[in-house]
Amino acid sequence: MRTHKVFIVFVFVVVWEVVAVLANSRFLPSPLHVGTTFWNLLSSGALFRHAAVSLARVLAGFLLALAVGLPLGVLMGWFPKMENLSVIIEMLRPIPPLAWIPLAMLWFGIGFQSKAFIIFIGAFFPILSNALLGVRETEPYLVEAGRVLGASDSQILRNIILPNSFPSILEGLRIGLGIAWMCLVAAELTGLNPPLGLGYLIMEARDLGRADTVMAGMIAIGVIGYAMNIALRQLEKRLVRWRP
Repeated sequence: MRTHKVFIVFVFVVVWEVVAVLANSRFLPSPLHVGTTFWNLLSSGALFRHAAVSLARVLAGFLLALAVGLPLGVLMGWFPKMENLSVIIEMLRPIPPLAWIPLAMLWFGIGFQSKAFIIFIGAFFPILSNALLGVRETEPYLVEAGRVLGASDSQILRNIILPNSFPSILEGLRIGLGIAWMCLVAAELTGLNPPLGLGYLIMEARDLGRADTVMAGMIAIGVIGYAMNIALRQLEKRLVRWRP
């Protein structure tokens, strides 16, 4: 399987090189040119600084979405009366994070808070939806068995509902983190203070006409996002080994 993946990457790079040579344009640099730029950014430490700031913003927005979305999703699935909130949730869900940028700038300015808010919007809905789905998909006979044995509602929620919902919750966290990372560039379009972040690196390079730096920043975003997804998948396998 790894050999196939390496082969696919190799073919992609070769096709990219051929297209870059045929296009003969400074706006489509070759893989070698982009790789050299990527290495220069890496060796100078600039890429680490931009990536660290972006990761801090994503982590803040993601943790906020986790703190709000997870308990809200569990409560909406457990208490029937709270299901009425789903009307509001379903109205807000289709609004893309990009559309929230003007409000984010009005509410929070161009500092750290506006970036975290945009990322929060991106991560919130998948976390909430998967927590809600996990609670709803818990087999009713398990709940009834708990009641027959004299378990209270809090015990049923803690010992039956949450363990059975855990795989769905982890899936929501993985999807939410992926979307949060995808919202990064949109979040960093709201202006930057301090002027750091992978989104800032890409936008500054665009203004300077440096397509090689733009693509190097895009590769950095892709590699970090891929690594986070792999890490969460491995964590999911360890925590829910009983899941097929």
